[in-house]
Amino acid sequence: MTTTDSSTEKRPFNLSRWAIGHPSIARFLFGLIILAGALGLMRMGQKEDPDFTFRVMVVQAVWPGASIQDMEDQVVNKIERKLQETPHLDFVRSYTRAGSAIITLQVKGDTNAEEVKDAFYQVRKKVGDISNELPQGLLGPYFNDEFGDTFITLHSISGDGFTYPELKKFAIQARDMLLTTPGVEKAVIIGDQPEKIYIDVSSKALAERGLTIVDLQNAVKGQNAVDPAGSVDTGLRSVRISVEGDVTRAADIRELRLRSGNQVTRLGDIATVTSGLQDPYDNKYLFNGHESVQLGVVMAKGFNVRDVGKDVEATYQRFEAGLPYGVSVDQISDQPQVVKDAVNEFMEALGEALLIVLVVSFLSIGWRSGLVIAIAIPLVLAATFAIMYEIGIDLQRISLGALIIALGLLVDDAMIVVEMMERKLEEGLVKIEAASFAYTSTAFPMLTGTLITTAGFIPVGFAASTAGEYVRTLFYVVGIALVVSWFVAVYFTPWLGYMILKQRKHAGTHHDVFDTSFYRRLRATVTWAVRHRIIVLVMTLVTFATSLWAFQFIPQNFFPQSSRPEILVDLWLPEGTSIKEVEKQAKAFEGRMADDPDKRFIATYIGEGAPRFFLPLDQQLRNPNFAQLLVMAKDEPARERLIVKMRRILAQDFPSIRGKVDRLFLGPPTGWPVQMRIMGPDRQEVRRIADEVKARFQANPLLGAIHDDWLEPVPAMKLVIDQDRARALGVTSQRIRQMLQATMSGAPLDDFRDGEETVSIVAREPEATRHLLSSVDSVYIPTDFGGSVPLSQVAKVVPVMEQGIEWRRDRLPTISVRATLPDGVQSNDVVTKMYNDMKDLRAGLAPGYKIEIQGGAEDSAESQASIAAKAPIMLAIIVVLLMVQLQHFGKSMLVLATGPLGIIGAAAALLISGAPFGFVAILGVIALLGIIMRNSIILVDQIDQDIAAGMERSEAIVGAAVRRFRPIMLTALTAVLALIPISRAVFWGPLAYAMMGGILVATVLTILVLPAGYALFFGRAPKKAKTDEEAPEPEKVEGIERPQLALAAE
Repeated sequence: MTTTDSSTEKRPFNLSRWAIGHPSIARFLFGLIILAGALGLMRMGQKEDPDFTFRVMVVQAVWPGASIQDMEDQVVNKIERKLQETPHLDFVRSYTRAGSAIITLQVKGDTNAEEVKDAFYQVRKKVGDISNELPQGLLGPYFNDEFGDTFITLHSISGDGFTYPELKKFAIQARDMLLTTPGVEKAVIIGDQPEKIYIDVSSKALAERGLTIVDLQNAVKGQNAVDPAGSVDTGLRSVRISVEGDVTRAADIRELRLRSGNQVTRLGDIATVTSGLQDPYDNKYLFNGHESVQLGVVMAKGFNVRDVGKDVEATYQRFEAGLPYGVSVDQISDQPQVVKDAVNEFMEALGEALLIVLVVSFLSIGWRSGLVIAIAIPLVLAATFAIMYEIGIDLQRISLGALIIALGLLVDDAMIVVEMMERKLEEGLVKIEAASFAYTSTAFPMLTGTLITTAGFIPVGFAASTAGEYVRTLFYVVGIALVVSWFVAVYFTPWLGYMILKQRKHAGTHHDVFDTSFYRRLRATVTWAVRHRIIVLVMTLVTFATSLWAFQFIPQNFFPQSSRPEILVDLWLPEGTSIKEVEKQAKAFEGRMADDPDKRFIATYIGEGAPRFFLPLDQQLRNPNFAQLLVMAKDEPARERLIVKMRRILAQDFPSIRGKVDRLFLGPPTGWPVQMRIMGPDRQEVRRIADEVKARFQANPLLGAIHDDWLEPVPAMKLVIDQDRARALGVTSQRIRQMLQATMSGAPLDDFRDGEETVSIVAREPEATRHLLSSVDSVYIPTDFGGSVPLSQVAKVVPVMEQGIEWRRDRLPTISVRATLPDGVQSNDVVTKMYNDMKDLRAGLAPGYKIEIQGGAEDSAESQASIAAKAPIMLAIIVVLLMVQLQHFGKSMLVLATGPLGIIGAAAALLISGAPFGFVAILGVIALLGIIMRNSIILVDQIDQDIAAGMERSEAIVGAAVRRFRPIMLTALTAVLALIPISRAVFWGPLAYAMMGGILVATVLTILVLPAGYALFFGRAPKKAKTDEEAPEPEKVEGIERPQLALAAE
């Protein structure tokens, strides 16, 4: 039997000691990580905002001549009923006009990207299954599941004296060049005006010659049809026969002959045939008041936007070199430049934060220890960059902010290790033993703290919502950086400290580093807190409750505004306004701003909103009574001046226009600041309730531009047909509709082909009569007996007012009441208060009718709910980690209880700074839980180590707080100061203030509250404070390894 002396007993594995003993491997790994990080940073993609899945699909259908009721009964109801079978459906929303409908399908926020694609496929499939149930003559349904495509560049092509067809040819040339550029997925022409050939012919002139629109259509089709003419087989080869004579220009149509009986009429003798642009147009684009076309570029996935931007710019330079004099190309949106500026700004902030951390390190722990930190931090960042690149995380708003947040946290581990080594060197240990002791005493508590801090971000990383997806990379980047920082702290930091830190001359002797006046006063304070633990804990609970109460006074929002210089001006004219009048008013408003020195340019979109040049843009769909102006200010101060001026001009000079002048907003799009939704089965009752809600809105002096999305009733003409007389004359209702559509709005007869372009041939009433309401009576209607009769003989025209547009949600009539707010007023606060004030109105609603919050407040509540849903998982993981480390349920609960202390400081900081408590600030408050518990673990672990070493329990509680005060306060101070650079950012400011206040206050409280709580539940307070001479020497306590830590190390 062999015995082993305790002095030669094998030591547990110590990673720090091993790193020092194998310096060549440490040097190799150090260089490899730096190189990988540099390559990762250079190759990493760069974007303005993180990608998030647009869970919206748009279905559009057109049925010329149909009323709103016909569209709902025959088209919308059938499609919506089928869409409600779509997997992962959140809701279906639609708006219907006479003759057209647009249906939007929203997939639930917790649906992943692959499931979204499958849902959109199911939509096409299900709607295709009912195509035979939809009415004859329906155009569509058309599907758009690329609603979220964002243009990285927008360019305007314009030129005085050049027609739209000529500008379009230039745009096509540029598009073809762009499509061959690396990284370009799509190049889209915007604002194109289709060409038409119009045949202006009076129905009366046709009737006088025994002709109808059908005869005219047959003549055009007969001349223009593409039919096979056969081929001749000669035995040796087959020779195809082709027949020329198709319509190629307006003059060809004038020469067409129309036959009625024995009478032949040349079309040019009774009609005016012209080539021109579509009239009225569907949409139009203007640049600085000039008619233009626009070209947008969508980047392919996996490319760097700045690299693609350079290639696109080079392509445009080649394109412009071949343009004739007078044609100009102007850039509207330049996302590559925006990304470059944003990344540079954040890299500067990252540099500032790094400098702050290093300065704190040098000043607080000396230049040698500071140098160790200065080398360790870039190493952590390099490893983080390498991992980010490998797993596909780009540099964008969220990941860059996460790096700055992580910077203040990742220094903690290195600073704890260095501070421990310095202290043990002060106490007389040699460098190898000091490094080894730092690993033994702190490695696993630090690891637990790191994992708990990372777990604090779990609700952010796994929130099942669009907002959660938008900020998801915050969890991954912070988690990666923290885990990497722990590894660097236990492997590289001791190795660096061994090389850089100075061996003390009194090595091998003991030296009490806590025998100073400051530490004696600190000891007295902690001793008082332990002795009066009940008072301390009650005061803490009261303060905590007060902070929760104070949150009601903190303004709330969803996501903040952007700092970009663009301004969006929405102009809504009364429903039924012609698009030409919309253009006239938009030009008049634009003209008022033409010479303003604060603007760079104005891009105007008539009949629809601006294309998605900014990912979170609340894009407006096509609407004939709407225009949107994109005003580019010279800088942010100029933007604010322009907003004031344009709001004043709208209010004073354009009273009939419902306008909204606003900045761009970050985060998922939400629309108007104040919105409420009224739903129910009966449209008249929904209308009545909406009017009551609107009256409540109007009573609030903060609200402006109050309206609902059903807008105003519009004038219409209702035909009352004398069916007996119509049947006697051989006239049907269908024929009346067809002739009115053909003569007043235009009837497509056929198309002719002009190269790649297809030009429609349209017959319509001459201009002199088609714009007159009185001319409707004079339209001639063909009869079954070969002649035609005026409409007045079979029908009476009755003027009426009808609803111009109707919205529905989940097949129920739905009206949204909306309004604007003054700057500085948070929408969530106003909406929540108004909704609560309507409790009496909601209580009186009949069953089936609802008033609901909509817009940003609704999305904010859903996003907060998605975060709250993951909180139990976060807490469960934290409790498990605490139990593994502390192996005591009561102590684990004590550490857990310190987490919410950060709310006290967060509430105070938000109140003092005036920053809103929005979605981003909520993330900061949640993250505080893990950050604060990280320090608590180290403190409780130190108390347990001291007690295990034989120290009296009460003295161990006080002594541990004193000994851990310096590293805990240094790491907290570093984290707080590192957040200063992003506190100036609009997006990150609320989070920074919440975390700075929370960390600072909670850290101070932890030093007092945790010892008091520990003494209350796990020990007794001393009867009298011991003098410094009676206190055990620290090295005798700290030199003993904790049994479970040694076991874990093995």
